[in-house]
Amino acid sequence: MRWALVKVCLAVTTMVVVAFAVPLGLVVKEMARDRAFSNAEREAAAVAPALSITTDRDKLERVVASAGADSGMAVHLPADGARGALDLGRQRAADKDIAAVRRLGRASTTSVSGGSTLLQPVALGSGIAVVEVYVPESETSNGVGTAWAVLAAVGLALIVGSVAVADRLGVRMVRPAQRLVEGAHELGEGKLGARVPEDGPTELRLAAVAFNSMADQVVQLLANERELAADLSHRLRTPLTVLRLNAASLGAGPAADQTRAAVAQLEGEVDTIIRTAREAKPQTVAAGPGAGCDVAEVVRERMEFWSALAEDEGRKWRVAGVERPVRIPVARADLAAALDALLGNVFRHTAEGTAFAVDVHNAEDAVIVLISDAGPGIPDPDAAMARGRGSGSAGSTGLGLDIVRRLAEATGGDVRIGSSVLGGTEVRIWFQLDGRKPAGRGHRGSVRGRRRTAAAR
Repeated sequence: MRWALVKVCLAVTTMVVVAFAVPLGLVVKEMARDRAFSNAEREAAAVAPALSITTDRDKLERVVASAGADSGMAVHLPADGARGALDLGRQRAADKDIAAVRRLGRASTTSVSGGSTLLQPVALGSGIAVVEVYVPESETSNGVGTAWAVLAAVGLALIVGSVAVADRLGVRMVRPAQRLVEGAHELGEGKLGARVPEDGPTELRLAAVAFNSMADQVVQLLANERELAADLSHRLRTPLTVLRLNAASLGAGPAADQTRAAVAQLEGEVDTIIRTAREAKPQTVAAGPGAGCDVAEVVRERMEFWSALAEDEGRKWRVAGVERPVRIPVARADLAAALDALLGNVFRHTAEGTAFAVDVHNAEDAVIVLISDAGPGIPDPDAAMARGRGSGSAGSTGLGLDIVRRLAEATGGDVRIGSSVLGGTEVRIWFQLDGRKPAGRGHRGSVRGRRRTAAAR
C-alpha cells in the first residue's frame, strides 16, 4: 500500500509538473524573442526622425553609428532624381525582402545567417526607406536556458516533496495495518495477550477495535471452555471411585489386575485433564531439546495392554517397526491416549476375530504410525474425521479421531484414513519431526503410496 501510494503520487505530480512547466518554458522562450525584437524596433524608431530631416550620407552614417552600431543596423534609402539608391551599413537581408517591405509598407522579420533581421519601413518624401536591424540568435534566447533550469529545479523539488509527503502518509496508513497483521499472527500462534493499538486512519482504527474485541471474546470463550472441561472431568470422580472400589474387590487374577490398572489409568487421565484445564497449559508438545517420547516404547506398552483382550476375542495382531527407539516431539501420555483411542475403535467397531496391525515407519523428517484392521472399513472417511460426527456407527462420537488429528497437527503433521492391506480401515498418523507442514500429500491415494513405500522397506 505504501509503495502504491508513492507511485500514484509520483505519477500525478510528474504529470502536473509537465503540464505546467512545458507551456511555461515555451512562453518564456517566446517572451525572450519578443523582447529582442522590441529592442530592435526601438533602435529602428530612433533612426526614423533623422531620415525625415536629411538624406546626407555622412550625417546618416553618424546617426546609424550612434543608434545601432553594435546591433548591425543598416539603412536602405530609395533613389531620387539627383542620386541613386543609398545603402548604409552591412546588408544581411535579401534584396527581395527589402523590396517587399517597400512595396507593402509594413514591417517584417526574416531569417538570416546567425539570427534574424527586422525590416522597418520609413516614409520619406522621395519614397520609402527601409531600416534593417540585425537580431542575433543569442538575443532571442537570452535568459531562456536559465529560466528552463529554474523551472526544472522547481518541478523536481515539487516531485521529491510530493513523494516524501506521500511516503509519510503511506507509513501512517501502513503501520497500523502491519500491527494488525502481526497481532493476528500472534493470536493465531496462541498468544492470547496480543492486542493492537487503536490508532491510525478511521477505518484501521475501527479494525483494531474490532480485533481487540474479538481477542477478548476468544480469551473469554477459552476460559469458559476450560472451566467446563474441568467441571465435567470433576464429575467423573464419583463413578471412578465406585469402579475403583469394585475393582479392588475382584480379588487376584489377570483380568482383575487389568481392570484395576485400567481404572487407575482412567483416574490419572481425569486428573491430567483437570490440571490442564485449570492451568491452561498445552500438554501436546513437550518443549526443550530432546523432549517427547519414544514411539516404539509406547506402542509396545499399549499393545501389551490390548493383547490380552485380543486373545480373549480371538484376534490376530501384528506389530512392526518397534525394534529400535523412535522419538517424536509428543508427550508420552498424549501418544498413549491417541493409540488407545484408535485401538479401542478397532475393538469397538469390528467383529470378534478381526485381525489388526500396528506399524511404525521412521523417515528423515517424519514418523508414520499405521493402525490397520481387516474390518468392514469406513464408508466416508471425511465424515469420520469431522469432530463429533464419528463413523456413524453406534457408540461413535468422533472425538477419538479428532484427538489423534490435533495431536498430529501440533507437530505439523496430519491424519489420513484409507483402505488397509488387510482389507479394512487404515489410519495413518504423520508426526512431523521438524515442525514443517508436510506438502503435496493427497487423501486416499497418498495413504496407499506411503503404505507401498513402507511395505518395500
